[in-house]
Formats: sequence, structure tokens, C-alpha cells
Amino acid sequence: MTVGEELRRLPAVDKLLLALPVDLQTQAGHALTLAAARAVLEQARAAIQQGAACPALADLAGQVQQQVQMTLRPSLQAVINATGVIIHTNLGRAPLSQDASAAVAALASGYSNLEYDLVTGSRGSRYDHAAALLVRLTGAEAGLVVNNNAAAVFLALSALFAGREVIISRGQLVEIGGGFRIPDVLRASGARLVEVGTTNRTHLADYSQAITPQTAALMRVHFSNFRQLGFTAEVGLADLVSLAHTQGLVVVDDLGSGTLLDTALFGLSPEPTVQTSVAAGADLVTFSGDKLLGGPQAGLIVGRADLIARLRSHPLARALRVGKLTLAALNATLLHYVREDALTSLPVWQMMGARLPDLQARVESWREALAAAGIPCAAVAVQSTVGGGSLPGETLPSAALAVPDAAGLLARLRQGQPPVVGRTADQQALFDARTVLPAQDADLLAALIGAWQT
Repeated sequence: MTVGEELRRLPAVDKLLLALPVDLQTQAGHALTLAAARAVLEQARAAIQQGAACPALADLAGQVQQQVQMTLRPSLQAVINATGVIIHTNLGRAPLSQDASAAVAALASGYSNLEYDLVTGSRGSRYDHAAALLVRLTGAEAGLVVNNNAAAVFLALSALFAGREVIISRGQLVEIGGGFRIPDVLRASGARLVEVGTTNRTHLADYSQAITPQTAALMRVHFSNFRQLGFTAEVGLADLVSLAHTQGLVVVDDLGSGTLLDTALFGLSPEPTVQTSVAAGADLVTFSGDKLLGGPQAGLIVGRADLIARLRSHPLARALRVGKLTLAALNATLLHYVREDALTSLPVWQMMGARLPDLQARVESWREALAAAGIPCAAVAVQSTVGGGSLPGETLPSAALAVPDAAGLLARLRQGQPPVVGRTADQQALFDARTVLPAQDADLLAALIGAWQT
């Protein structure tokens, strides 16, 4: 047929709409369905003009359904993390516990006492909801929650030290993911950065000699995502606090990730705990809510009550405040630590504490299921990482399923429902059991079989 004849075979929009499932317009709305139908016809018209044949009416209807479904699919989706990176920044960091998820759901669809005192019947403060739990767990005088740890550091510097000097070791002028640099934050806050020591060695005398009448604080920044080895020296927090307090200065300890539990329990290097920093006398300690704490994205600040009060009343605090859903998830997360069941209830700690034989058994069950479906695969030994800027270089022995990455298996899995994200090694797709929640095993296997057969 000629191009003109093929173009005349294209159905009218009304006819194409009638070929769609009767409930599609009810679910998606007439305007969206009509726009998709017109777009599909326009694409077909362009293809015919390039020499293609006119698609069948059923094929065109299928394309319309696909376009509608793609439009209605949320951009932000739940995925299966089979990468072996426990706190995966690109995949949303820490999964919430069942209690935290339930707490969010309970508050999401109705009203709450976010800023209402149920005892007095008067206005309350959202800052009070997490403060008591933070005080109980860390030993600090007071606590405050903002939207992430970068915000916590920025608020502290802006509210307390604008126009004053803040002394920091040159080796701690770090950059973390997303281009977040401590020197840039200091400058943006209005505080004046004073670098001391060298890249690899800083001594107490370096701080002491740098103190002037304009100095307001000494700051320590934890090496969250890298490690210094070899000929190095850093001043301990206790010594930094002693020097600062004899000079009437404030000590800010930015832990980055921060943890309430000892990571050495899992054979990993010890990460500084928040309680240790508070006990050492740090005036303010900042850390993250969605890393080793295992909760939602949040920046947590604990320390002296008078300093926390100044942060709460600063105008910037309103711009950085968190909403009811974050507070609901955070409170539920903190209660796991109060009840001392964090190791068994929070997914981050569950994954770190998972026993290798149990992981191997799960992978073997995966292998058997895929082998029965005719998919070549093998169980292999791998190393998982903590991730999220925590415990750099530290790994945990794990087990993974290895599948040939035939014709882009991983790419197809990322486009599936639910999307599955794995990793590659030696031209194979690897799926690490440590970061796949046990409840996701069936979905993972269904996705693998479907993607292989596509």
C-alpha cells in the first residue's frame, strides 16, 4: 500500500477510544485518555510517513493503555534493593520499621496534635514531640529536630556563631555526597572559618594558638565517608572540650551519620555514638535520622538546653522544621531504642545483624526457584557494605544470586513493577540477600523470572 492508503487506515480518535477497556477512562479520566489516544495516533502517523505499516487497532489501543499507565505511575516508587548497600542514599537510605510505617499511616489521613497541647487545650510546639526521647536516649539536656543533618549544622552555625570565628581541623574540612562541603556551609552561615593543623595531623596546640577574642567555637567533624591512614593525628573530643570550656567557648560535634548503638557488635569498626559525645561534654551534637539511627530523613541536634532554646527561636528554624509524618516516624524509631528492641525491629540493624548461614539459605532457595524456571544462576559469596557515608571501607560477608546479565537483565528489572536494583560483577547480575527484605523474596523471584523471559 501507498503511504496515503496506510494513513487512511488509521482509526479516528473516537473509534480508538471505543476499542479501549471500558473502565480505563473511569480510572484515568477522559482528558488523560483522550490525550494519550491522540499522542499514539500522531506517533503512528509519523511512523507511517517514514514507511511503516498502519498498526492494528488492538495494537494502538494497547499503546494508549501503556501511555496512560506510565503517566499515572508515581515518579517516586518503592524498589527492591538487592545491591548489598544497606544505607543506600540513592534508594532512600534506611527503610522504616513496621512500627514507624504504622505511625506514619495513622497520622497521614487525619488531624494530629502536632502543635496543640491536649492537656491545656492551647497551642503547643512540634519540637516537643521528639525532645524528651532524645534527652532520655542521649543524656543531653535538650534536643531539636530539623530536616537533615546539613540543616542541623547550618542552623547551629547561623544562630550561634554568625560573625564569629569557628576553629576546625584542616583535615576535617570534608565534602560528602551531593557536593556538601563543610567550608561552604561555614561561610554561608556567616561564621568565619579558621583552619588549623595540616591535612593529616592536628594537635591541641594548634587549636589553642588559634583562639582569639573573636573565637566562638571549636568544631569537630567526623570522617563519615572516608578514612585517614598512616601518619595521622587528631585531637580527642574530651581534650577539645577541656580546652574550649577553659576559654568559655562552645564545642560543636558533627557526627554525620551518628549512632546510638555500638557498630562493633557486628565486627565493624566502632562508630562514635551520640551518648559518648554528650558524655565527653560536647555542647551541641548533630547527627542524621535516616542512617544508622534507622529512621526517617531528619537532622537531630542534642546538647545544652540554653543553646537548643536559641536554635528553636531562630527564624531559620521555621524554614528547616519537619512535618508530622517525619515526627511520627522518628518517634516510633526512637521508641525502639527506649524498649531496647532496635536490633530486632529496625531494618538497618536487622540487615547488619543477619547471620551468613541464613543469607546463604535464602539465596539457595532463590537459586532453586530460578533453576526450576530454566534460568541459569548460581549462589556466590559477596561482601555487603553499610553505605550512607557510614563506616567507610567496612564490609560484611554476604550471599548473593548471580545471573548472567543477558541482554540487559538489570535494565529490564529496573523498569519492572516493583523495580529491582542489583549490581554487576564479572558480567553477571548480582542480587545480595542482605539488603532484600525477607518479605520481598517472592516479588524478587517473580521479577527475575518475568525479566528473564521478556
